[in-house]
Amino acid sequence: MNDTPGWASPGSAPSDGQEPGTSTPPEPAGRPGGTQPADRPATDPPRPGTQWSPQQPPPGQWSEPTGPQNPSRTPPPPLPGPGWGTRPPTGAGYGGPTGPGGWGGGWGGPPPAAKPGVIPLRPLGVGEILDGAVSTMRTYWRTVLGISLTVALVVEVAVVLLQGLVLDESTSTAALGDASATVDEQLDAMGAVLLNSGVIFLVSLVGTITATALLTAVTSRAVLGKPVTSGEAWRDARPQLLRLFGLILLLLLAVTAVAVVCVLPGALLGGAAGDALTALGSIASVVAAVSLLVRFSLASPALMLEKQGIKKALTRSAKLVRGSWWRVFGIQVLSLLIANIVAMIIAVPFALFGAALSPGGLSSFTDADTELGWTYLIVSGVGSVIGSLITFPITAGVAVLLYVDQRIRREALDLDLARAAGVQGYGTTTPGTPARS
Repeated sequence: MNDTPGWASPGSAPSDGQEPGTSTPPEPAGRPGGTQPADRPATDPPRPGTQWSPQQPPPGQWSEPTGPQNPSRTPPPPLPGPGWGTRPPTGAGYGGPTGPGGWGGGWGGPPPAAKPGVIPLRPLGVGEILDGAVSTMRTYWRTVLGISLTVALVVEVAVVLLQGLVLDESTSTAALGDASATVDEQLDAMGAVLLNSGVIFLVSLVGTITATALLTAVTSRAVLGKPVTSGEAWRDARPQLLRLFGLILLLLLAVTAVAVVCVLPGALLGGAAGDALTALGSIASVVAAVSLLVRFSLASPALMLEKQGIKKALTRSAKLVRGSWWRVFGIQVLSLLIANIVAMIIAVPFALFGAALSPGGLSSFTDADTELGWTYLIVSGVGSVIGSLITFPITAGVAVLLYVDQRIRREALDLDLARAAGVQGYGTTTPGTPARS
């Protein structure tokens, strides 16, 4: 007899006081091929109507049951053999590590994203965005190096000439280190320093905007795996360049206005209460400025790539950043930290070397009224140029790839990019498929 529950001979019934399905039911007397119980005589006749029919088939024609008698009870599963058992059919949708489609040869999974260029055409991680910017530099280094080097040289030459011929002669900071200087003298010195820094900042900003515009065209083509020359990048960026300057100027004015609104009440109030209000206003201005800049951080690539106006670009950036503010903020800050740390590692040794070659040496830079010599300006300028070769491509590349990533997540831009790159059969969808979020 098979002792597995649920398996029984035809016509059998449970013994007295025993539930159906027990593992060891007593064998009925008279069953062909069965054994007689020890406590029952062999001559005990079967009870018709309860266990066995009086009309029995001839001996030797019994066969094992092929299924359970009770439909509600199923046979036990077969014992597991070595391995994972029978493989599901191809296209079952289960992924795994082995075979072309997953667990085993026929286990289907999502196909890998197409990668015609520097990034895969799917939502990107932080590392993939940074790697895409670096891959653009490495793959199209001739174009990227040519644009970055040209812009950095022009900017540094202008800065060195301004500092050596104009600003250094008109700027005196001696009053800042003189305890006996009057308030007016210290204010004049601070104004001269701010003017010096402001002019240098504006020149550097012009160069940064120009490099960003040109490198945006390079990175957008790199996503499709298509090379672009410096001339093609310039022809593509030139129609939008003035709008890009207007966009950056508008953002700077907005940040300045926010700072003034936050700090002005405390400055007007004066006294201890005014100082406390000014401190709180300063903190609030920083928070508001950062929030504003992150919200519109994708306006630059939107303006350059979508060929839109300033207002439309700002609206597009706000829409793409909505719901992902912290992610955009984190990626932007991380890329700026990486780029500027690398640039400082390169530029600081040049600045120290230039100071050491100056007439007064390194000790002369502790004096507040020290004039910057040409040797220092030229040597430190070389370090700044080399550092700009790193900062320009990384900051511009991350901004473009972050814009592409947000559009892939929100608008399924990867389908359009795949078609533009000539990828065959990628992203076939039915009408009405919702965009990704």
